[in-house]
Amino acid sequence: MDFSIKTIDGKSTTAQVKTGCIAVGVFENKKLTEAAQALNHKGDITAAVKSGDITGKPGSTLLIRGIDGVAAERILLVGLGKDQSIGSKDFLTATQAAARVFASLGAGDAVVALPFDQIKERDADWALCSSVLALRDNLYRFDRMKSKDEPLPAGVKKVAFAVPASTADAAKAAVAQGVAQANGMELTKDLGNLPPNICTPTYLANTAKKLAKEYRLGVEVLDRKQLQALKMGSFLGVTNGSEEPPKFIVLKHMGGKAKDAPIVLVGKGITFDSGGISLKPGAGMDEMKYDMCGAASVLGTFRAIAELKLKLNVIGVIPTCENMPSGRATKPGDIFTSMSGQTIEVLNTDAEGRLILCDALTYVERFKPAAVVDIATLTGACVTALGHHNSGLFSRHDAEHDALAEELLAAGKKSNDTAWRMPIEDSYQEQLKSNFADIANIGGPPGGSITAACFLERFTRKYTWAHLDIAGTAWKSGPAKGATGRPVPLLTTFLIDRAAPSRK
Repeated sequence: MDFSIKTIDGKSTTAQVKTGCIAVGVFENKKLTEAAQALNHKGDITAAVKSGDITGKPGSTLLIRGIDGVAAERILLVGLGKDQSIGSKDFLTATQAAARVFASLGAGDAVVALPFDQIKERDADWALCSSVLALRDNLYRFDRMKSKDEPLPAGVKKVAFAVPASTADAAKAAVAQGVAQANGMELTKDLGNLPPNICTPTYLANTAKKLAKEYRLGVEVLDRKQLQALKMGSFLGVTNGSEEPPKFIVLKHMGGKAKDAPIVLVGKGITFDSGGISLKPGAGMDEMKYDMCGAASVLGTFRAIAELKLKLNVIGVIPTCENMPSGRATKPGDIFTSMSGQTIEVLNTDAEGRLILCDALTYVERFKPAAVVDIATLTGACVTALGHHNSGLFSRHDAEHDALAEELLAAGKKSNDTAWRMPIEDSYQEQLKSNFADIANIGGPPGGSITAACFLERFTRKYTWAHLDIAGTAWKSGPAKGATGRPVPLLTTFLIDRAAPSRK
């Protein structure tokens, strides 16, 4: 889908817009937005609203054809809710509804003339970016593994957003940001949805190389011998049961000044998690192909920031492997020495994500980072705690880490990709004590997402760090099964805000 900006100044010009469909808003009190009023000079829209054909409730729609004096072939009325100061949730519902209608129209192009600058506690940039994401999300399909493509309706292929001429430049930038985020999310979804016999560690490494070639990024892929030389005993222990070779991917987007410390994103890349010897139940095990969504979100974020040519130094680190049972597989009770020198007793081989991440978190010390954020589908306990709405955010509790946590939380709210901060306290570390090693890899059922974060925290004390547990947000189950693309919007927004001139 192609996106553009259409400048409209004054009520008289709205009716003159030639397009297959123009989308305008109505409220539950039967009032019309300014753009809708401009199309209503003969009272056809008012008559439709008064008749009850559209309620004005968020997401309600009514398609009208062939109104005299209106250049558009169709008018799509979209409900915006009760208030003329529109709630952000109501606006998102409205744009999603418009996206569904556009997908089934015979028209090839459309203009969206909603009141982007009238959203409560949001600006027009947010509304435009969110609209792009809604339209692209509705179009997304993953059918590449089917023998025949499923037939899709023609639908709208070009969408223009109607804005005043005075805001056109800002609007173009907002739309470009939305497109970049949508492209990044699409890559993340595709990687997550691919079957694990195709999306292997080698496939992720090749994807990183393709991104690097296309966008002129730095890339390095370390293999088993190099990981052995680095003494990544914890990471390599997870790979013991698999025939697939492990990969350790490093991507570099150096868009800032050479002396600027980078932001580092670390993504968990378990391309299939059987649980290892601590085998998972069979029901739903197919969804363990999604255990690499942290890695996929790093790759998707890199595509987005590279497309935007973000003026910031960002490094992505992805440890990736499978967790499989075999005669060589790690056993409960095994002890490994991590890259940091700390020894780890493996009490449960299904708590493997933290074992590959801890060596990656030690590795990134060499970059002397401004901040490190790791992203992982780490614990079912986080799903129990937060459901599927918020990602879990963990960071130490001091001024420096509080500031990083607030940045990430704000980016989540700004991008509709929310997170909720969870505690990390020394009292939880007690649960990770081992009689035989420096640390155990699990702390028991109580506070499972917290003890997992506490495990990682032990390897991050030389820099500012935060952890995102995306086990509840990275994919959906059931009839809508599929990767969500989260938290690419949160991460991209966080990095865009970090690159803002006001932070320099």
